[in-house]
Amino acid sequence: MSSTTRLTVAQALVRFLSVQYTERDGLRHRLIAGTWGIFGHGNVAGVGQALLEAGEDAMPFHQGRNEQAMVHAAVGHARQLNRLSAQAVTTSIGPGATNLVTGAALATINRLPVLLLPGDYFATRAADPLLQQLEHPTEADVSVNDTLRPVSRYFDRIHRPEALIPTALQAMRVLADPAETGAVTLALPQDVQAEAYDWPEEFFAERVWRVRRPAPDPLELAEAVRAILGAARPLIVAGGGVHHSEAEEALKAFANATGIPVTSTQAGKGSLRHDHPADVGGIGHTGTAVADDLARTADLVIGVGTRYSDFTTASGTLFQNPDVRFLNLNITSFDAHKLAARTVVCDARAGLEALASALGGHRVNAAYEAEYRVGKERWEREVTRAFEAADENAVPTQTQLLGALDAVVGDEDVVINAAGSLPGDLHKLWRARSPRQYHLEYGYSCMGYEIPAAIGVQQATPDTPVWALVGDGTYLMMPTELVTAVQEGLPINLVLIQNHGYASIGGLSESVGGERFGTAYRYRAADGTFSGAPLPVDLAANAASLGMDVLRAKTVRELREALGTARASDRPTCVYVETDTATPTAPPAAAWWDVPVAETASREAAVAARTEYDRQAAARRTHL
Repeated sequence: MSSTTRLTVAQALVRFLSVQYTERDGLRHRLIAGTWGIFGHGNVAGVGQALLEAGEDAMPFHQGRNEQAMVHAAVGHARQLNRLSAQAVTTSIGPGATNLVTGAALATINRLPVLLLPGDYFATRAADPLLQQLEHPTEADVSVNDTLRPVSRYFDRIHRPEALIPTALQAMRVLADPAETGAVTLALPQDVQAEAYDWPEEFFAERVWRVRRPAPDPLELAEAVRAILGAARPLIVAGGGVHHSEAEEALKAFANATGIPVTSTQAGKGSLRHDHPADVGGIGHTGTAVADDLARTADLVIGVGTRYSDFTTASGTLFQNPDVRFLNLNITSFDAHKLAARTVVCDARAGLEALASALGGHRVNAAYEAEYRVGKERWEREVTRAFEAADENAVPTQTQLLGALDAVVGDEDVVINAAGSLPGDLHKLWRARSPRQYHLEYGYSCMGYEIPAAIGVQQATPDTPVWALVGDGTYLMMPTELVTAVQEGLPINLVLIQNHGYASIGGLSESVGGERFGTAYRYRAADGTFSGAPLPVDLAANAASLGMDVLRAKTVRELREALGTARASDRPTCVYVETDTATPTAPPAAAWWDVPVAETASREAAVAARTEYDRQAAARRTHL
């Protein structure tokens, strides 16, 4: 008879999590590297006590300030480590649990692992209703945690101690599986957390979850080879899967061998170094002119690890060649079949290596290579123009800010952003120098992601300089984890841009006939609109009050000096700058994005915007 150990459910869960590992290519990582938590009555005596009893060596604990932000930090950590390591997040019942929903959606949409452990009602109903419990009149087993079901890749509620064993194993399977991963939720009733049980010792044995590299099916590979050999203008779209599978070198070798140009999604940027001859930059609505021009004439689009968002496809208007076909390498069948593609369901690195070998030295026409290289050189001049400032004493534009940052960072730095106008400028202009330098969360484009994600990246790779780029709108959404960075001594760098409102949505509003309504942070004017003077907020002072070192920069020269000082600092540092928003310096969008415009309106701006909308929408294609 096997021996047992008597522990509470929470103690058993923490002990189990402490001995879970992933392994890929012979390298091992802790699957659950630490636990973030904010404690309330729904988890303090259960998971909280279990973490205390386990100790920091068994399960490192990180104190957060906002539950959503804790999930963002865990996601940043997982992305930096190529999904081979994750973190857990524990919350109380009620608002602490529902605050997880946004972070969980972000994790699942971006295919990134995080383990969520919210408290829940009493399974025994001994106290019913209890504080913060949702009462449903017809479904007594429903709680607020059920809001996490649609945004989780796996969900269970642990009503009995013994149910933890199969559920915990399933949870680890999903977290470690690159084709299944995302947010995993184990809802933990408060009484069950504290209930003791005699656990089999085998449950606590070290367990290794091997992350597979599935090879292509021979028939799918043969069809892919025929498609490439028959294409005159093939084009690669590199997505986040290239990074997650560490396929950057395989992609480089494939591009070197075939001469096929490589574009990238927001998640895939940096798959090739910016100065590689085949790298033509971002694709889609925020892409480069050269990449989008190539996309319009491509007869074969080779998607590698991409899910083809509307930004990538320009809402179905980008790929205009009448004969265009798609070939998708993806570890998930769901993504591989998009756009009626030929599929190669496999690991990105394994697929690229197999394709390169099977093509046997095939190379695109020299004239095609010469064409896209000329386009690449032309675009590089656009980047230089946007980055340079004629007057070092002038107020910097946003693209000049990026130019100043480009001059300061090293290859190892990580630049993080998620929302606003920066994703467009970064996707077009940023010169990615290493696979992990460009960290854009654009699957959910969640304002507030950047600061906690910077903490997660810093935890994952402590010696890496990390930059969180945010506008004032994003900063006001979630500055709370600056306190965590200060507490933990994490030298993240925050670049805080004062735009006096939602600059990106203001521009979008103007383009779709919305006249920038409700997008400025200003006093109300006499007519009742928010068109008065800018609000007298001092976000730099706010960051300083949270413990950050703050550097204010008013000119291009001061900005460059402040960025250099921040990078050299061993303390969390904020560089605060008010940019020139009146001088356009970013290249315009080279492809459309579908934001529906009012079909009927009395205001002239909306009527004009609808006319343009109908013109653009006419180019939409359904690829079958």
